[in-house]
Amino acid sequence: MHGYFGCNAAAEPGYSAFLGTPQICVTKMSTRNCQGMDSVIKPLDTIPEDKKVRVQRTQSTFDPFEKPANQVKRVHSENNACINFKTSSTGKESPKVRRHSSPSSPTSPKFGKADSYEKLEKLGEGSYATVYKGKSKVNGKLVALKVIRLQEEEGTPFTAIREASLLKGLKHANIVLLHDIIHTKETLTLVFEYVHTDLCQYMDKHPGGLHPDNVKLFLFQLLRGLSYIHQRYILHRDLKPQNLLISDTGELKLADFGLARAKSVPSHTYSNEVVTLWYRPPDVLLGSTEYSTCLDMWGVGCIFVEMIQGVAAFPGMKDIQDQLERIFLVLGTPNEDTWPGVHSLPHFKPERFTLYSSKNLRQAWNKLSYVNHAEDLASKLLQCSPKNRLSAQAALSHEYFSDLPPRLWELTDMSSIFTIPNVRLQPEAGESMRAFGKNNSYGKSLSNSKH
Repeated sequence: MHGYFGCNAAAEPGYSAFLGTPQICVTKMSTRNCQGMDSVIKPLDTIPEDKKVRVQRTQSTFDPFEKPANQVKRVHSENNACINFKTSSTGKESPKVRRHSSPSSPTSPKFGKADSYEKLEKLGEGSYATVYKGKSKVNGKLVALKVIRLQEEEGTPFTAIREASLLKGLKHANIVLLHDIIHTKETLTLVFEYVHTDLCQYMDKHPGGLHPDNVKLFLFQLLRGLSYIHQRYILHRDLKPQNLLISDTGELKLADFGLARAKSVPSHTYSNEVVTLWYRPPDVLLGSTEYSTCLDMWGVGCIFVEMIQGVAAFPGMKDIQDQLERIFLVLGTPNEDTWPGVHSLPHFKPERFTLYSSKNLRQAWNKLSYVNHAEDLASKLLQCSPKNRLSAQAALSHEYFSDLPPRLWELTDMSSIFTIPNVRLQPEAGESMRAFGKNNSYGKSLSNSKH
């Protein structure tokens, strides 16, 4: 199951993350689009003196620059684990965990202990982790055990630290739930709720495009989850169908926060080696390292088109150049008029690209014209210029969703959309979601994925 795996991304020197809610202090942002997203994050010299201490403290929490070699940070998590991150001799930080358990029977299983979970079957293996289907001995529930191998010389992979840090502070129906964290000398295990498949496998099972009503419900849930993290100034940075888990009831959950980042004060540039190539926006492909939530919204547009059309929106076959050509063939080759600032991007060389004119999206993906307002929404998400992309919050207000029950917009964060009467998935091409849940081979996409 791809959604439980982190990517093998390089770690930024000195980056620290903890098992607690990240502290982020920023001003409010626009909810209509991504334009002006960065401009509302105020530099320190414009902040009142009585607020400056908090901002500076927040800034140091996510400082990506060098830390003293002997620096130790300690944070108490929600499950009462005290985690120290020490810089190792290699310059990377590795965690040391001390647990303070409440009194219990010496033989009774409890959270935070390796013997509290039974491994049932291996689901797949990634670059630094193995995922198992398991069962909790505490409450009998099925879980997914992401077992991360620790190397003594290298410490804990930063993607794992980052994922655990962010997920401990995120509580939403459309974000995978992190139940527990277990640390031993050899492994760090993240215990997630068990979700039986992902959107990639679901689309593979139902080729040719999904039922229009189901596309709408999946997209609504994706935007709900993204709106929640974006309002907390967290970027996912790795949106793709494999990282969207689907339960047997149709609940969609954002997963794999290994590349996610909290956007702190001030805004730092990030690595452009993020997001699988097919879902990577043109600004990042052209070398931009200054991006915000607009990065995720391009991925939303690609996934939206793929669910409707039944094929990937921009399935590059060769390299970055080929990927950009496929994008420009549909959206038009950008220039300073259509995308102010594009000429300043490191990898933009006008002479390298064929000059294409933009076209209606239905010319590239004809099934968009079958669904009211689908083409308009896709066109507002798939904008080459990141500042022109619709935000998650604005997308939820688009006319495409106008036929859904109004109560969906009144749900609390932890409430499922399927608690609203008459909101349910429709059968896909003669096969119900329930039957799919029984027959699906959970975890196969790890080795067989075409992406």
